[in-house]
Amino acid sequence: QAELGLNEHHQNETINYMRFARFKRGLCLKTVDSCFQDLKDSRLVEETFTVDEVIDMLDGLQSVVHSEVESELINTTYTNVLLLRQLFSQAEKWYLKLQTDVSDLENRELLEQVAEFEKSEFTSSNKKPTADPVKPKLAPLNEGGTELLNKTVARLQEENEKLKTRLKTIETQATAALDEKSKLEKSLRDLQMIQGDQKTDANQDITELENKVAALKSQFEKTLNDTTANQKFLEEDLVTTKHDLLKVQDQLSAAEKELEKKFQQTAAYRNMKEILTKKNEQIKDLRRRLSK
Repeated sequence: QAELGLNEHHQNETINYMRFARFKRGLCLKTVDSCFQDLKDSRLVEETFTVDEVIDMLDGLQSVVHSEVESELINTTYTNVLLLRQLFSQAEKWYLKLQTDVSDLENRELLEQVAEFEKSEFTSSNKKPTADPVKPKLAPLNEGGTELLNKTVARLQEENEKLKTRLKTIETQATAALDEKSKLEKSLRDLQMIQGDQKTDANQDITELENKVAALKSQFEKTLNDTTANQKFLEEDLVTTKHDLLKVQDQLSAAEKELEKKFQQTAAYRNMKEILTKKNEQIKDLRRRLSK
């Protein structure tokens, strides 16, 4: 059996169109036959005709047949345009751009292949059962959105990796802040050992510094918790996109804005650095005063 190099679904759609085209072609041929039969029944009633009468009959027949054939060719063209419109509309729903090669429409080898395919499909021995005349309109196949969904999943995974990287950066900054706090505490203890009479002031400084560092640490932990919660939300959103592809763009945009907002709050780290720097200056000042 001749094939057109298409998958089973598209080949069946092609067969349906060819069945429709054969039906229209048969109607056109019946119309042309009826034109000749009408001429026989209405004009050929005498045994002899003059040349002018024959010419007149042929001219009339030519006009009628020309009109019928022209009308059918125009209708066939419009029908093909509607078919292309259906295919292009379906493709545009998935952002595809189809292309056609008009030169192939006159390729004799391809035309013969189609003729052989039609012959094998519609001969009496191979004729397939008539399909249901009520056909649904073209609709996007489920496989059409797989590529788009995969791209969305990949984008979400990329965003997730970026979040993990930012979390590691925040953890590194928090660790550095804690190390700095330890260094400050050690410096204050050394200062207490040098000057016992300054113990009260030093203890007050340490307590104040510890309170501030504890507050900054709490802020960092809150930021980390918020970021973790946002990461879980993004992972849940990844599952949701598989069932509701049309809403994923808005949800991702909202999640991205929310994450950006949370990360902008890490300015508290810079404030902590400024406070620690000021405390270093205070310690240096205390040392200078003790030296004096």
